[in-house]
Amino acid sequence: MSEEEKALQKTLDNLSDPIDPSSREISIILAAGHGKRIKSEKSKMLHEIWGKPSVLRVSEAARKGLSSGNQVIVVGEKALDVASSLGRKPNRIFVYQKEQRGTGDAIRTALQHPELKKISGTAFIIPGDMGLLTERTVKELNDQFRRTGCDMLVTTGYHHGSVEDNYYGRILKSRHDPDSIIEIKEHRDILAMDGDAAYTVTFRGEEERFSPNELLDIREFNVGIYAIKLEALKKLIGHIESDNVQGELYVTDLIKIFNDRGLKVCSSRISNNDLALSFNVKSVLKKMDATFRNMVYERLKDIVTIDDPDDFFIAEEALEWILKLDSEYPAHDIQLGKGVFIGENVQLGRGNIIEKNAILRGNLVLGSGVRIGENVNISTHPDQTMVIGDACYIYRGNVIQGNVRIGKDVRIETGVRITGSTNDPVIIHDNVVIKGMTYIYGSVIEDDLLIEHSILKNRYVEKVLKKDGTIQPVKYILPHPEGLDSISSINNSKK
Repeated sequence: MSEEEKALQKTLDNLSDPIDPSSREISIILAAGHGKRIKSEKSKMLHEIWGKPSVLRVSEAARKGLSSGNQVIVVGEKALDVASSLGRKPNRIFVYQKEQRGTGDAIRTALQHPELKKISGTAFIIPGDMGLLTERTVKELNDQFRRTGCDMLVTTGYHHGSVEDNYYGRILKSRHDPDSIIEIKEHRDILAMDGDAAYTVTFRGEEERFSPNELLDIREFNVGIYAIKLEALKKLIGHIESDNVQGELYVTDLIKIFNDRGLKVCSSRISNNDLALSFNVKSVLKKMDATFRNMVYERLKDIVTIDDPDDFFIAEEALEWILKLDSEYPAHDIQLGKGVFIGENVQLGRGNIIEKNAILRGNLVLGSGVRIGENVNISTHPDQTMVIGDACYIYRGNVIQGNVRIGKDVRIETGVRITGSTNDPVIIHDNVVIKGMTYIYGSVIEDDLLIEHSILKNRYVEKVLKKDGTIQPVKYILPHPEGLDSISSINNSKK
């Protein structure tokens, strides 16, 4: 092992946590491939679907769906990037696959880790690029596996389009026993067959024959998710051979190996093919993102007014907050304009109107009746929180960042920038109006003030009553200029 590989292994070990031997389920996430067809320097596994890396979505769905933290992430290309993105979690280990020689080799590599010797039960094998996979789908697969008593369960889908567009592995089932899977024939291996020769296989003493056209016409395809009894998997994984066009080790070859030893292989049809979609190219990734958007829209369409169902983003955590509001109040009248972005830690309030292309990200809490104008950008760092009080109106194009507290009935008109740091927050009290090319940093502003065309840095702005009882406005407050020696008339400058 080279020094570079030793350093990599040390990092993976530091990010790993021991497996829980009392749990009966473990997920093995296949995340070793870089994905050359995605044409990106970034690992395919880190490409995002609805704001989260695909491999993270798969990992979370598996952990929640199985109610087990036991997990192996098989990494290869860009191993450190993938492992660091996921971070350390209880009962999760990272395994390095030095050469990508197929899914069978990835699983064999995972099983060689000492932690896998501690447990028995069921292994769930899931590709890391299947970013639409849900907790519910994983739970249903687990329930199905328990009910059937199979030794291996293959998740399948049904191809509704043309045969020419079906690039998935075909599910070969026995004509004598249609509930049993004989094997999976990969699309590329079917194309490599002699056009006149039938494919012959013996299943439980009966000879089954398929012509190449019959194989291509099979509509049921392999999704790529498997549930396998762990003891049988450990025992038989070494029997996989690389006698195929790619010269790789396929996990699908386990089906024939199991059948030859009298073990039971079943299938489970997924209800929605989209939930098991994986990607190799950017166009499919974009389709998956659109599918997720549709799923979010379906949950919100009768709760929130969304101007453009094809152009918005609401992180799942923010979605759950809206659904919580919906359970607590009979109406909340939230409106979202075209192109709005709502990040994961944003808590919207009742009657919020978020206008076109506004961006809200970070730890934000919005009161009732808040209106955010077009192209407004509001954000915080992870250790900061921003609170915007009831009935505030932030006009178009403004930028508000960081540790900021805004009271009730505040109006921030166009041309304003506000920044609060962790140590120097901005606190704006009630009924304040801020307008006209104003910048505020780390300052406190009392109630009922008008601030216009001013730069306020680390200032306390007090409410002062004039003799007539009106409030003194704050206008044209500018700091002392610096760098005047660098400025001269253009006519006197050096050519």
